[in-house]
Amino acid sequence: MKIQSISALAFVLLVIFSSSSADDQKSFLECLHKYPSISNNTYTPDNTSYTSILRFSIHSLRFTSDSTPKPQVIITPKHESEIPPVIICAKENDMEIRTRSGGHDYEALSYVSHVPFVIVDFINLSEIRVDVDEKTAWVESGATTGSLYYRIAEKSSILGFPAAVGLTVGVGGQFSGGGYGMLLRKYGLAADQVIDARIVDVKGRILDRKSMGEDLFWAIRGGGGASFGIITAWKVQLVDVPEKVTVFDIPKTLEQNATRLIHRWQYVAPKLDKDLFFRIIITRANPNQNGTKITIRATFNALFLGAVDRLLPMMQERFPEMGLVREDCTEMSWIQSTLYFTGFPIDSREILLNRSQPSVPYFKAKSDYVQKPLPEYGLEGIWRLFYEPEANDSFVIFSPYGGRMDEIPASSIPFPHRAGNLYKIQHLVYWQANEVQDTDKYVSWIRRLYSYMAPYVSNSPRAAYINYRDLDIGVNNNTGPTSCAQASVWGIKYFKSNFDRLVRVKTIVDPENFFRNEQSIPPRQ
Repeated sequence: MKIQSISALAFVLLVIFSSSSADDQKSFLECLHKYPSISNNTYTPDNTSYTSILRFSIHSLRFTSDSTPKPQVIITPKHESEIPPVIICAKENDMEIRTRSGGHDYEALSYVSHVPFVIVDFINLSEIRVDVDEKTAWVESGATTGSLYYRIAEKSSILGFPAAVGLTVGVGGQFSGGGYGMLLRKYGLAADQVIDARIVDVKGRILDRKSMGEDLFWAIRGGGGASFGIITAWKVQLVDVPEKVTVFDIPKTLEQNATRLIHRWQYVAPKLDKDLFFRIIITRANPNQNGTKITIRATFNALFLGAVDRLLPMMQERFPEMGLVREDCTEMSWIQSTLYFTGFPIDSREILLNRSQPSVPYFKAKSDYVQKPLPEYGLEGIWRLFYEPEANDSFVIFSPYGGRMDEIPASSIPFPHRAGNLYKIQHLVYWQANEVQDTDKYVSWIRRLYSYMAPYVSNSPRAAYINYRDLDIGVNNNTGPTSCAQASVWGIKYFKSNFDRLVRVKTIVDPENFFRNEQSIPPRQ
């Protein structure tokens, strides 16, 4: 009888919640329909296109289950003037807004919420205007990094931009969180090159840099733009690249001295000429048909902004252990290199315009910063974890610092991870659809790896990169206020001392905390 009563209560609560959600949706749509310009770009679960639009920009299958919360409405604006009504109507109906540029948020915060919400999907706001004479571009937030590279290369072979390696990453999310890429050591982050932006604030006003003020402009360049409003476009400074760059990709296994090479790399890579970005991708090499045993493979992967004739003497002097020779190297244009590093044929430039990935995985990721070289025995402990069954499709990526990253002050923008870091680590584990029942095992594995790394990485705080979103490091309350002390648990890891300034900006521009998510900046109460 007691079990029946509990089941009945759960059913009643579900009906009440569903009815309330339906009422919210109806009221929101009635409000929105007062503004005819966006009615054709609005989708509810009753629309036949709703599911395909929702799924198109999801890049992690972890967030596609039936139990994953879905938006009550998806809006795909074609002009920034369509966004103020969405904010007005969402506020009137106590609905959250999640803003999606490319859908690469590692924890799906751009398209999942645990309270009633709508998605503003920027898929139709993706225009790019390149001005070669000024060396600038206006880029709408729904554009992908690949499309930005393509449009730059259409106009010039000697201009580029320091954004993501991934080509389907939306610029709105990447720029607002910082933005890593292969030009990191030469030019810093994507956010370091932002010189203007357009944002719709909580009052529905469309503001540019001058009208939003320098504090808000500071905050949205690396502080996570979703905390402060809806950013519709960015003006960026393009950067110079040579006619020819040089790339190399050298795999080494443990049997080929990988551990010692990685250990030595830590001392060399951050101090090399800033024209050279020289990272390591580490994974497990499984047995092949010839019966070789499981081992670890480290791929030394590099972009050099210059010719091979300048690269070789540098490497032979600074890192002779690598044994780099001319045959390991390939010269190409910078735009070809953007395809090379994602595994595409370098002359298939049209691929840069493709918004969809060849395959969408299940995955979990984490990040770390290293300030002292790991000893060889520390690396060997990583290898032991890689021999576990859950590490069958896992990676750690070491991306070197130094160069321009050491020169930019930690307070220049909210992204604080500058001088003092040798390299950044991205930890990744993937699994397949037929292993979805083992999701907890894979997530547990990467948490064990993260725990193992604690003695070897930054501390007080243990720093993290917001664009490698990780809810394990702390979250806000889903409903009700979140104190600055609670948010600082994760906020200090992402922003260090810049967190306090972000709170001050938030308190001024959005004091009621309308723009919020599990890791948004809270206003001071």
